Amino acid sequence: MNQLEYEQLVHEILTCTKCPLHKYRKRPVPGEGKIDADIMIIGEAPGEKEDEQGRPFVGPAGNLLTKILSEIGISRSDVYITNVVKCRPPENRDPTDEEIRSCLPYLIRQIRIIRPKIIICLGRHSAREILKLCGFKEREVSQISKIRGRIFNVKMFNEIDITILPTYHPAAALYNPKLRNYIYEDIKKIVEIYRTGRIDIKRKSILDYL
Repeated sequence: MNQLEYEQLVHEILTCTKCPLHKYRKRPVPGEGKIDADIMIIGEAPGEKEDEQGRPFVGPAGNLLTKILSEIGISRSDVYITNVVKCRPPENRDPTDEEIRSCLPYLIRQIRIIRPKIIICLGRHSAREILKLCGFKEREVSQISKIRGRIFNVKMFNEIDITILPTYHPAAALYNPKLRNYIYEDIKKIVEIYRTGRIDIKRKSILDYL
């Protein structure tokens, strides 16, 4: 059933014309990986290489992400990777609120189909939108420098227990190499928690984070 739902969702993304981005894209980028993955990685929007290939994180930032995952002992084939926005914004600009609103229902359906145990949010747009879905206010989660590396144990959509970890986007580390270690340590921390089976320790309510 999940496979059929997923294939239908991918078809809708590939033919989507809900926002102006469809006029500029070469190829939409639905996402890729195991549809029953325990770990889901969510970026912000496709870049030039992603737009050309229709695959997420295949450009320079994607190569860095793949390298970091490999160093931690995680294969890309074992996770699911996608973005908040499925089409490339022109010149790699930030996605607009309209574009995010148009694409967000697709991301929600992806999360419901995959039902991951962990979501790693790459960048401020990803962290903000995912945590807003969990009940946080925008002003509380809009600065990635203040929330990166924090672990949020939440129940998404009142049905799925998920541990969320925000961190910097690998693209930022291409311009500021010092951020690479933060990304590595953040992802390593959540993967170690996952591997030791402590993923469900002391689930908190939203109020505990405010």
